[in-house]
Amino acid sequence: MKIGILGTRGIPNRYGGFEQFAEIVSQYWIGMGHEVWVYCGHKHESNELIYKGINRISIFDPEYILGTAGQFFYDLGCIVDARKRNFDVLLQLGYTSSSVWHRLLPKKPLIITNMDGLEWRRTKFSTKVQAFLKRAESWAVHSSDLLVADSVGIQQYLKEKYAIESTFIAYGAEIPELVETESVLASYQVSTFDYNLLIARMEPENNIEMILDGIVEANQKRPSLVIGNVSTPFGKYLCEKFKNPSIRFLGGLYDKNQLDILRKYCFLYYHGHSVGGTNPSLLEAMASESLICAHQNVFNQSILGSDGLYFSSIDDVKKSQQNPNYEDRFERTLRLKKRIETDYSWEKIANDYLTCFQYARKAK
Repeated sequence: MKIGILGTRGIPNRYGGFEQFAEIVSQYWIGMGHEVWVYCGHKHESNELIYKGINRISIFDPEYILGTAGQFFYDLGCIVDARKRNFDVLLQLGYTSSSVWHRLLPKKPLIITNMDGLEWRRTKFSTKVQAFLKRAESWAVHSSDLLVADSVGIQQYLKEKYAIESTFIAYGAEIPELVETESVLASYQVSTFDYNLLIARMEPENNIEMILDGIVEANQKRPSLVIGNVSTPFGKYLCEKFKNPSIRFLGGLYDKNQLDILRKYCFLYYHGHSVGGTNPSLLEAMASESLICAHQNVFNQSILGSDGLYFSSIDDVKKSQQNPNYEDRFERTLRLKKRIETDYSWEKIANDYLTCFQYARKAK
């Protein structure tokens, strides 16, 4: 098959989850004899035509001029280009800024859309933007040949909201091989299993404020490392509110080895995401054998099951900190790591997508 991938800023990955997905699964598909093309913004640092066997299509991206509005014109450019590529499958990763152009999608290829999370629930958006996102979601649902939900919660939502079946295919992760563990921990001035870790975008729906309130109320001595860009308005608010010596805002950190080490040896890894589907950072924490305390919602519970710890209030977070020793830590973390190997390996995810493509081709 000739497969095109829309919805990324480009490969190699320098941005986020969809970019990582496109880079990794494309290599599996190429190894199975398929042809893969990934759309990339023209400002991407790489100008290679082919990266690890993957064809890169560079499209003008005016986001650096227009801000967020530029994403709509970038997606328009990608869709217009796709009309002349004769793809068999066009995989859309997300729909926020692309589904507005749904009438321009090429007719020949299968249109497969990964529906991502419930974007309209994000509290950072105004009422008008949330209304638009609901509309965009509807456009994506009705202009796609097949929908992919990366969590059971999203799959249930699509069935209840639109009376439509979707295919559940999760995100992927890999078991890390750690390097220079002692020196990395020393550089952050922390000791094994004696610090908390929180990695997230600084947005209200990630429940960062609730987590930090609970940690402060617990009044424990162990430090808490908060990783994420704090230059946003909400990030600045959090830095101003939590001027506590035990809470360290580290900003963005993109060294995967360091992140994996910090995940593996933390006392508790807090995952406050409440809107998205299968969040990549949650799977990476599982792969790193973190003991995870997650916000209690269907998305997180469907992944962690009984091996996760959960919170839904400041008091829950406080109590999680006051347990001096989680005696079943290693049993929980090893079971979650095993789930990465059996349910969330990239090879399985790549194969699941191909099965989905082949099924949809026969059905069309």
